[in-house]
Amino acid sequence: MTQKFLAIFIFAFGLFSAQQDAYYQQYARYKMNIDVDAANFSYHGKQEIQYTNNSPDELSVVYFNLYWNAFKPGSIMDQRVQNQGKNADGRLAENGVSRLSTIPPEEEGSQKINWLKQNGKEVKFEVQGTIMKVYLNEKIKPNSSTSFTMDWDSVIPKQIRRSGRNNREGIDMTMTQWYPKIAEYDYDGWATFDYVGREFHAPFADFDVTIKINKDYVIGAGGILENPSEVKGYTENPEIKADKDNKATWKFSAKNMLDFAWAADRDYSVESFVVPDGPKVFFVYQKSEKTQYWEEAKPYITKYYQIMNNTFGRYVYPTYSFIQGGDGGMEYGMCTMILGEARSLEGLLGLMIHEGSHSWFQQMLATNESTKPWLDEGFTSYAESYVMYQLFPKENEPNPFIGSLKGYSYFAKSGREEPASWLADHHDSGSAYSVASYTKGELFLVELGYIVGEETLSKIMKKYYQDWHLKHPSDRDFMHIAQLVSGMDLKWFYHYWINTTKTIDYGIKDVKYGDTYTTITLVNNGEVPMPIDFSIVTKDKKTINYHIPLNMMRSPKKSDFFGNFQTLDYWNWTAKEYTFSIPYKKEELKILGIDFSQRLADVNLENNTLEVK
Repeated sequence: MTQKFLAIFIFAFGLFSAQQDAYYQQYARYKMNIDVDAANFSYHGKQEIQYTNNSPDELSVVYFNLYWNAFKPGSIMDQRVQNQGKNADGRLAENGVSRLSTIPPEEEGSQKINWLKQNGKEVKFEVQGTIMKVYLNEKIKPNSSTSFTMDWDSVIPKQIRRSGRNNREGIDMTMTQWYPKIAEYDYDGWATFDYVGREFHAPFADFDVTIKINKDYVIGAGGILENPSEVKGYTENPEIKADKDNKATWKFSAKNMLDFAWAADRDYSVESFVVPDGPKVFFVYQKSEKTQYWEEAKPYITKYYQIMNNTFGRYVYPTYSFIQGGDGGMEYGMCTMILGEARSLEGLLGLMIHEGSHSWFQQMLATNESTKPWLDEGFTSYAESYVMYQLFPKENEPNPFIGSLKGYSYFAKSGREEPASWLADHHDSGSAYSVASYTKGELFLVELGYIVGEETLSKIMKKYYQDWHLKHPSDRDFMHIAQLVSGMDLKWFYHYWINTTKTIDYGIKDVKYGDTYTTITLVNNGEVPMPIDFSIVTKDKKTINYHIPLNMMRSPKKSDFFGNFQTLDYWNWTAKEYTFSIPYKKEELKILGIDFSQRLADVNLENNTLEVK
């Protein structure tokens, strides 16, 4: 008996320890030397990477991302665009033809690896499109490090998507996803998704980057510029030290970031300001009438950081750069590349705020966007709507998310919706991807706030940041926090909203008036069960609120922003109808309705309210 008990104890203790130590994250340190041939849109690169394996696994291979190999005819990205036809991303296709298929040879992107060594000894590698597989000479044991050195040449591709030369606003070089980058390894294995136009996943890393480029260029980048007085644009009278090739040397550093990105142009202006208790913000753009709104945006960006810090958790990095470059907008470590020639101040700020908010829901809370894009794009869209509503309040909109709710309802009824659980690059159309990732991801938080109450949602978001910033959380980690903070079972909601395209559709079916009371019957005409907030407005203009919890919640919500409410009996998810009585007669009532707050993503609002006549 003693031995048996001891064995059980050891097993249980081992299981507990494994659970306690299950999370890990890899780490890398990059030291790069980059020599740019601006006239020929190419560069020569050398880098040393110190890679630390914090996993419990022994690694016999590693993978690198070679993103620029996508920008050529016949690449995987090109094939994907051609296969999608009319459903392809409009930025990648023109009149149904892939723009990648017509890139001239001299403008194709390339990353030619000249040699790669591990701890000073050359290693075998094979390039598989945008992925490079490296066969290690020495296995990387758990909790140990290894060193990679690499020499490569790159041609900067024609600008089609995010990276490249001479974009449509005249930026010479947008250098994003531009260097051989080691892939992420976690509990799910190596993240080796081909680059076909969407997002990326990477380990946190430190960067020491030296860039040599013609002295007339100005660079905007994520990270700290270590020698601002020796280069153009950052001080009033720089002492530029050009070498024999007329090149200046730029030195950048960054710590605990996912990526390093930069852009270069001879016509850039650099402006900066400091957010109180926030980062130093840089605006790097071509100053002209077309970019007039950048100057007006500065006080709004200050308010933006203050709202984000207070609502979702503090931005931890010392700087952030908004850089005119790329197409549309794309986030990177401590910077974003955006189109700068906005038609309105609100349009420019919407783009800045969306991309800036990725600093929370992609950089600091570094989820895997290739597998769970809604967890980043959706939460970022939620933050964008939340902040923009405060900066530009709309008198006729009761909450920040009305536009997203309407857009979702329209698309859901079109029959083209696809589940948010699908892999980012594997949606059948760009519209289906956008709604699944951006809109449904945003409404995931809107519906969650409706279920648990806005105060509880705020606590959930802050704890999510507190527990997981500068880590790689998953949707399971978020749900654990949501259930812990709310005290509710929320697995049902996650399943319906993320794994299916089923819709919400509640309505008022019947109202019967008595001498001293009114009996109301509600009906669930949809496929997604939800709790219901029901309100009445009396003839003397009082609003009385009721909360009908769903039985699967196991606990009703305790509070919400609209004030006090009375909690009624649970509505079983298996019951199509629900009947209850209120102590008001017909002569006392003016309006009856479901969800006066207009947060419920109901696809048919016509039967949600009733005017008593």
